[in-house]
Amino acid sequence: MPAHPSSSVQKAREALAGRLSEIRKDAGISGRELAVRCGWSESKSSRIENAKTPPSDADIRAWCQACGADDQALDLIAANRQSADAHVQWRRLQRSGLRRLQESTGDLYQRTRVFRAYVSDVIPGFLQTPGYATALLSSIADFRETPDDVSAAVAARMRRNAVLSNGARRFSFVLEESVLRYRVCGTEAMAAQLGHLLGAMDLPNVALGIIPFVTQRTVWPMPTFTIFDATRVHADTLDAASTLTQPSQVDLYARAFDRLSQGALRGAAARSLVAGALAYLD
Repeated sequence: MPAHPSSSVQKAREALAGRLSEIRKDAGISGRELAVRCGWSESKSSRIENAKTPPSDADIRAWCQACGADDQALDLIAANRQSADAHVQWRRLQRSGLRRLQESTGDLYQRTRVFRAYVSDVIPGFLQTPGYATALLSSIADFRETPDDVSAAVAARMRRNAVLSNGARRFSFVLEESVLRYRVCGTEAMAAQLGHLLGAMDLPNVALGIIPFVTQRTVWPMPTFTIFDATRVHADTLDAASTLTQPSQVDLYARAFDRLSQGALRGAAARSLVAGALAYLD
């Protein structure tokens, strides 16, 4: 059974405290000396280092400065901010139904100007048709035993995906060829979905690449993730939705996206792969 969300928060706090402790020890100073340099009590240093008290952003900056590790402050601040939601349980998100889950990212979608998504399992949510989304969300609701609000959830997803038609935003997708072949829905709905994908490839603000089965891999297939601008990553697994905001984490996923993109076919070659998947439906 997945851990309760509160335990995930505590683990994140303990990990942050551990990193702060390592920084102090690497600097060769005691907790007392750290407190003197930071201008606070020795007990505060101990509470932070033992994950009893979450540090503020200012505390982290002072800690790093006192230890001569200013270059680590931004990552640690981001880790501190995301500790409460870095590993949000899907059951917690979905217990009130899938519609609310779709709506929860609406503000993020409106703020973001550049979207990058690597997908290895299903058609990206941005590019899903109502028929495909209905089949997919129905299977999720059934598996997760959530309230049956699939129709409302699909409508919410379609409203959310209206950002795709906004020319001020840019979208870059990299799909594994397997995404085109998985039968998430019936033949008719799948044909409509693949046709919609071909149409999306003509949009001026959309770049779509497909990694074919036969490509010699330089990067292994990995779980789906989405990068929002250069500040946030959503990486989903079966039991959780991870939100990553540390600069080093975002950079790691951006590097993975760039490497995966290098093996993707585009233009006519990519369209040919979609057409082949369409023909296979007959």
